[in-house]
Amino acid sequence: MENIFREYDIRGIFEKELNEQSVKLIGYFLGKKVGGDKVVAIGYDARSHSPILRDYLTSGLNASGCKVLDMGMVATPVNYFSNYITLDEDITTDASIMITGSHNPSEYNGFKITIDKSPFFGKDIYALGDEIIENSSLNIPTNTTSIKIDVKTPYINYMLKEFSHLKAMDKKIVIDCGNGVAGTVIIDIFNGLELNYKALYVEPDGNFPNHHPDPSVEENLVDVKKALEENGDIAFAYDGDADRIAVLTHKYNIKGDQMALLYAMKMENPTVIGEVKCSQVMYDELEKRGAKAIMYKTGHSNLKVKMKETNADLACEVSGHIFFKNRYFGYDDAIYATLRMLELIYDGVDIDKEIESLPQVFSTEEIKVETTDKEKFEIIDRVKKLLKNPPSYFPKIRDIITVDGVRINFENGWGLVRASNTTPILVTRFEATNKESAKEYEDVVNRVILEAKEEVERSEK
Repeated sequence: MENIFREYDIRGIFEKELNEQSVKLIGYFLGKKVGGDKVVAIGYDARSHSPILRDYLTSGLNASGCKVLDMGMVATPVNYFSNYITLDEDITTDASIMITGSHNPSEYNGFKITIDKSPFFGKDIYALGDEIIENSSLNIPTNTTSIKIDVKTPYINYMLKEFSHLKAMDKKIVIDCGNGVAGTVIIDIFNGLELNYKALYVEPDGNFPNHHPDPSVEENLVDVKKALEENGDIAFAYDGDADRIAVLTHKYNIKGDQMALLYAMKMENPTVIGEVKCSQVMYDELEKRGAKAIMYKTGHSNLKVKMKETNADLACEVSGHIFFKNRYFGYDDAIYATLRMLELIYDGVDIDKEIESLPQVFSTEEIKVETTDKEKFEIIDRVKKLLKNPPSYFPKIRDIITVDGVRINFENGWGLVRASNTTPILVTRFEATNKESAKEYEDVVNRVILEAKEEVERSEK
């Protein structure tokens, strides 16, 4: 069971790992963490087993003494939104739980947890897991009592009010909801704003019959690109629970770090947080423009906490998690990010021209190196030790950043190796001012990873 407790959330395979017993225990002990007699709001995604997990979770929360609110099928940002509003009958929430497998295959599901407007993650999730494992035979009675609530309507109304100036905007928009839950709110918002749009795969379907709901993978964007090419000015695609976005023009698939540069244009001297996978171009350009740029750990929970700590205006991940504190609440919301991008276009920003004005670099996508959950962090530690006295074949190092894995800054670019917090892999990425340097950095870092891996395997024999 311990494998389901991850750095950012709880995630596993339905029935095998997330079953009646384990999920009731999660609800019970999580309810104890929130504190008895507190109010917890639950929402869920389009997967067929999400309502089943809701019932198990509700039973556990009720056993802990919490009052349970059920918002039904919603997008993850709608679930987060419930923490910031007063509901009918003056109800406010103390915590929210989103039942979602995000962009994982359909047999997966999980829980994204917010307590007192802050993510519940890291050591707190691991401690929760330890407590549950110690009490794995505890019997929790079935009790699915809950109060039905409507969070979608106030969320939609909020967006219609905030972006009323976009009404009847003269652009042809294409959206791909990927049969996730983005369509549960974005259609009403676009209709209310009288936008000219074409929507693909709006109907929520947890089997994802048209394509996998991960917009960071190019093959999942084939249909939306075709629709954009045929009759569109701008396109957007969403992941399964609508907290990640892809932005597409006729020329570019705009990554999260490039989006951050665009969004920051309309903010006065903002503080912007990026993850370790973000391009150096983003950090350098932000500083040139008078912004404060902070590099931090990958992960939506990490970035939310860092935003609160630094009072940042904006944060981003390359994969398309975009967090706005500027004019918003500081969590990742792909629907809100869509409207802010449309607002830039409405204000006259030429997105293609802005991207073309950036310094040209050559960068790889994320490259995954398979390993084990046990070895991945040990390999990173060995890489750090090996680079204290770099091998003779290694290019000159300017400096090394170890906030999350190892990011090595070279003369003409950088290389990154970090352990994934959710899967048994190492993630690498490389960027340089020319292709040759990018390839060199990839080769030498992979060589060091291999040496570190061999050392770890020898030490285990």
